[in-house]
Amino acid sequence: MTDTEISRRGVLGAAVVAAAATAGLAPSAEAATATASSCPYPGVITGHADSLHPEGMTWDPRRKAILLSSTRHGTASILHSDGSVTTLVGDPDPKIVSTVGIAIDLHRNRLLLGYHDLGLGTRSTPETYLKESGLGVFDLNTGRQLFLVDLSIGDEPMHAADRVAIDKDGTAYVSDPAANKIYKVTTDGHASVLADTSVISPGWQLGTGAGVIGLLLHPAGFLLTLQYSTGQLVRIPLKAPHQAHAVTLDRPIVGGDSIALRPDGTLLVVSNDLANPEGVDAVIVLRPTDRHWDAAHEIQRVQPWPERLPTDVLVTPHGDYTLSGRPDLLFKGETTDEFVLHRI
Repeated sequence: MTDTEISRRGVLGAAVVAAAATAGLAPSAEAATATASSCPYPGVITGHADSLHPEGMTWDPRRKAILLSSTRHGTASILHSDGSVTTLVGDPDPKIVSTVGIAIDLHRNRLLLGYHDLGLGTRSTPETYLKESGLGVFDLNTGRQLFLVDLSIGDEPMHAADRVAIDKDGTAYVSDPAANKIYKVTTDGHASVLADTSVISPGWQLGTGAGVIGLLLHPAGFLLTLQYSTGQLVRIPLKAPHQAHAVTLDRPIVGGDSIALRPDGTLLVVSNDLANPEGVDAVIVLRPTDRHWDAAHEIQRVQPWPERLPTDVLVTPHGDYTLSGRPDLLFKGETTDEFVLHRI
């Protein structure tokens, strides 16, 4: 991968089952049977849609379906069990070049999409490249746009709003790996900087790789976010964001792209080498040493993961899935109509 490609992304089976089981990621036979019988999706979903290239996904409990973003088209789609999709958010505002993070505010019937322009979307222009960045808010039922929130906040020359986490009161938190910041967005669209994580990650340099990407809201009242380039996991208390600090890990997770919290309190992590050659395609499980997440140990790992370049991981009532939307092809000027979701 060239320096230009890194900068642009910067911000970004039996054998398979055996590998997962060896690493302890496979469920018990009884659990696997129960999951398979109730799951609306197969274990491996080969999706097909016109150059969709999804990077993010979320679970819609009302539809009992997975929703997908689109790096190429800036849309949101409903995934069906046969791998086909139905567009939910189509013909988006011209400012929305690529959608990445996707989340549901169920109580307010809203769908939230983090959007940016890395030069990979059909509507990308020199004027919007690494400039247009924000949060799109849509009606969950119809996909109708409610409003957009500009997140090109601050003096940084580049912005790329990415993952989205939602609090129970409707407050949204959005990661920006280009500016290495976390934003806070109220239900009425007021945006502010919650945390500048560049002070925690001195190894990160603007334009040389991705900053904070993976993001989740822990029910104990803090955010966890992954710093792609340095491999740090950062804990940000919502009531005292200035006390943000790195979680002590057994080793950095360089290339860590997305995180998801399991019901048992462990953390699922997917990593890749898309924007950092030191990264690997892997699924990792972390267990905290205490409820505050001051430190965590790696308890399971599957490396390499059977699907190239996993960019997201999702916990659903029917099992946990990774998403591989082949963003590497877009950086080469190529497209594909296929993407893969793989149950862990």
